[in-house]
This record gives sequence, C-alpha cells and structure tokens, in this order.
Amino acid sequence: MVKKIFGGNDGVDWPGSKTEEIQLEITGMTCDHCATGIERKFADRKGIIDKQVSYPKGNGTFVFDPNKISKGEIVDTINATSNYKVVGQNGAVPAKKNTRDIASVNGGNFQYDLIIIGGGSAAFSAATNASELGKKTLLINGGLPIGGTCVNVGCVPSKNLIRAAESVHHSSVSPFRGIKPNPPEIDFKAIIQQKKELVRVMQQKKYLDVADGIEGLTILEGWATFKDEHTVVVDEKEYTASNFLIATGATTNIPSIDGLGDVGYLTNVSLFDLEEKPESLTILGAGYIGLEIAMAYNRLGVKIRVLEFTDRVLRTQTPDISAELEKHMKNEGIDFQPNDRIEKVEKQGNNIIIKGGNAKTKEPFERVEPGYLVIATGTKPNTGKLGLENINLEVEEKGYIKVNGQMQTSLAHIYAAGDCTNTPAFVYTAAKEAKVAVRNVFAGESKEVDYTGLPWVVFTDPQVAGAGIDEQEAAAKGIPHDVSVVPLSEVPRSAAALDTRGFIKLIRNPETDNLIGARIVAPEGGELAMQASLAIRYGITVSELAESFHPYLTLSEGIKLAAITFNKDIAELSCCAS
Repeated sequence: MVKKIFGGNDGVDWPGSKTEEIQLEITGMTCDHCATGIERKFADRKGIIDKQVSYPKGNGTFVFDPNKISKGEIVDTINATSNYKVVGQNGAVPAKKNTRDIASVNGGNFQYDLIIIGGGSAAFSAATNASELGKKTLLINGGLPIGGTCVNVGCVPSKNLIRAAESVHHSSVSPFRGIKPNPPEIDFKAIIQQKKELVRVMQQKKYLDVADGIEGLTILEGWATFKDEHTVVVDEKEYTASNFLIATGATTNIPSIDGLGDVGYLTNVSLFDLEEKPESLTILGAGYIGLEIAMAYNRLGVKIRVLEFTDRVLRTQTPDISAELEKHMKNEGIDFQPNDRIEKVEKQGNNIIIKGGNAKTKEPFERVEPGYLVIATGTKPNTGKLGLENINLEVEEKGYIKVNGQMQTSLAHIYAAGDCTNTPAFVYTAAKEAKVAVRNVFAGESKEVDYTGLPWVVFTDPQVAGAGIDEQEAAAKGIPHDVSVVPLSEVPRSAAALDTRGFIKLIRNPETDNLIGARIVAPEGGELAMQASLAIRYGITVSELAESFHPYLTLSEGIKLAAITFNKDIAELSCCAS
C-alpha cells in the first residue's frame, strides 16, 4: 500500500514538500531486535522522514521524500539482507518456502528465544552471544559430553598426545654430534591418564564453568528431533522457540567394508582412551586425522601402517606437499600403502586379515594386523536423527545442512554452524559462524562469515600449514599467479637448528603483487600461518613482505625470504639481505 501525504512529519511542517507513505509486508523477522535492525538500515538514508517497523505485525511503514529516495530503493535496502524480505511489491522477492509467519504460531508465544542443538564450540559461542543480547536460550546436547569433539575427542587430546610423542622423539634423536640421545622410558598408561585429566579440566574450565555464568541459559541433555518448524522433542517432551541454531557437529564416516563390524575397529573417540599400548595399528585413511594419529602413536612406540585408497597422503594438498611429508614420516618408520582398496576384513585368531586390491596395479593383497584397525576416512555430519525431513529443511547429498553466507538455512528462523554444515571444518570457524548467526538474528545485523585467508594447520612433524589458495586453486579460478618456493635449508633458523625438513611456498597475483596463498611444510610451521593469513586478508603485498623487518634466526624470516625470491635468487643473498 502506498499513501500520498503532504506536509511534514513528527509535527514538522515542510511547506511545499511532498512526501509519501508506504507500508511493506516483511518476512524473516523473529523478534523486536529484527525490527530495530531494519530501522537502523535507514538511519542515514536521505529522503527517509520516518520509519516504523513492527515485528508482531510483520510489516514496516516508511514516510519518505520521493525526490530523494524511491519506493524501489526502500524495498531493495530491505531485500539486500538475507534475513528479511519484502513480499508483494514490484521488484520484491517472495517469502521463503516452508517458512511460516512466526507471529501466527502459538500466537507467537514460545518458551525460548533460541534453542541450540549441540554442545560444542559453535553451541557455546551462540549461547554466550545470545546471553549478551538478553535472550532466553535452551542448549540441548546429546552424544558426546558438553564441549563436543574438540575438547573431548579431537583437538585437545590429539595435540596433547602429539606433544607427548614429540618429547619422546626429541629425547631419542639428535642432529648434534656432541649429544648422545637417550631414549626415555615410556609409561603409556600414565600418558593416557594425564590426557584424560587434561580433558576433564578443560571441559570444566572452558565449558561447564562458563555455562554457569551465562545468563538466560538452560542446558538439557538428550537428543532433539524436530516436530515442526518451531518445536523439538526431547525424551517425549516438547520445547518451542522462535529461532534455532543447529550445531551438532560431525563424526567419523565409517566405510562400507565387508566384515568391518564383526572384527571391530577404533576411531579417535575410542583410540584416545585406550590405556594399554597396542602392539600395532593399521590406519585406514591418510588425511590429516590419520596422519596425526600415525605420527603420535609411532613415536610412542606403536608399529604403524597407513592404508590410503588414493595415490598419496594428504590428497587435498598439492603433490609436492604430500611427497615432502610422506618422505619424513617414512624416515621415522611409518609404512604407507597407497591405492589400497579394501574389500573385506575378517578375524583369524588374534589377527585381523585385510583383503583387497591395488587400484593402480590391480593386484590383490592380503595384510595381517595383530593389533587394531583405526578408521580415519573422513567425517559425516550429525544430522540424521534431527528429523529435518519433518520440516523440509534443505540438506546436501551427504547430509550437510545448506546455509547461506549468514549461516541461515532454507528456513528463515533456523540457522546452522560448524561441522554439520559444508563450511571449513575448524573449531574456530564454528565459533565464528555461530556468533555471526546469533548477531544476525537478534541484533539485526546482516553479516556474512568471511573465510578470506583462513589459516589452518596439520599437526604432524613437520607441520603442514596454509592460508588462502594454492596454485592449483588459482589456476582453476582463472587467477593470474606465480609461485616462490624456499627450502628450509636456505632459512638461517632451520640451518642453525640442523633441521631443514620442508619448505615455504608463497603464491601471488603478479598483476597486483598481492599474496593470495601460502603453504608451509616445516617444524612448527603452523606459527607462520597467521602471518600469511593477515597479509592475504588485509592486502599486504609481496613487496611489502620482502621489505618488512623480520627478526634474524626466526622461522618467520622464511616468509620474507620467500617473498624476496619472487625477484631474486636466494642463493646469491647474504644473511639478513633485502
């Protein structure tokens, strides 16, 4: 509806000025904060004389000067957000399918402003931010204990065991002629028990104690299933909310191998709690999880074999990275078997017999494992028990929940974050995604998660780290690029430490000189990822990196040397040269 009026507004008389009033139906609002957020979009817009947006009514009334702003511009401003859409106006978009006007459901009266399904980093990030905005929140957690994958069976325990294994390795191997290594005595059970204690402390300190301080938060243990778009059922009891965040994470994807369920297997969930040191492990999968497990347990004295169904380890990276990492892991005695396609496993006495064929040579194989099988063949989202089919929520073929840049699902009032979505699977991205989702819902923001220059690390030794895109990704996207590679033998810090395993690779756009990617294979190479990430994120050029001060005899100097190498031969440079 458009109503023409003359004169001013709010008691102000503007002789000779013509104003118009338009009332728009707006979908996607879930609270009064949404209405306020839409009004803020017009705070500094010329031509807007008055704006009143109502969440209960689901509409907005705008008084404006048509000589300074048009009806279409008002509609476009609202539609520019992913949350809110104008219905029934020329140029407007229809309401999302499967989305009901929440004001008409139960009269708009819900038990909670937000129900969070999940109990990990994304869930707690959402709960904290919702509390800061004064919202009443229910967190429903099932499966793993509070804290989710990271603190219980992922980041914390795995990195603790990796560090323990590094301590053993450094005591057992020395590149210095004057130092005689003295292999330590390993109490495997004590290592695992200390790991368990660390997990308990971290869970208590970073989750349970934090939860006690979050105003407006209630925690419920159990499995949540959607009954309808605003109702979930837990243990036959119903809970309603105006908004939802799904943050159920992911779990190990168990391959379909004949006999696997009969012979038994371990995953990171069960392996990390095994207090008796296994004689040996056969790990299925050479991705980052499999490789981190392989390195840690090998250094703790377990015989390790890795079966990989592709042609190389860490298949997501370029072949030079795979080759470099595999070389050093093989040097420590880890056995890799690429192109292994397992068809059947069976038990013979105390041994597990693994049968299959090589994808490259087509030759059959039969391998004997006296210890355990460990499954590290990727992950799958924990979405199968949510009852998403009851609300027609859109998911991808493998079960990942579809979200837009603002973490909104196909239903306007339901958001998702973390590993249950097909976004980068890191604990820190999950937390950021959840924060963005909650701020968009309750603070009227329209932010999107920006993954530009996202840093990541694989905690093998040497570590593999990166930020931005590599040369293959640049080529696929048609981005001009060239590459600089500096072996660690040319980095003074590495030379002085007598540990020159790995290299530093930078990828730039030669037309702009901007850094677009970095890949690092180096002991503690993960410490360089953030430098590269910030350079990519904030447009620091390669020339600026080359001219920057980097402390001599630090690994970070390798970034400077790699930047210089785009234009100079590093072999011809003296120490500290620019």
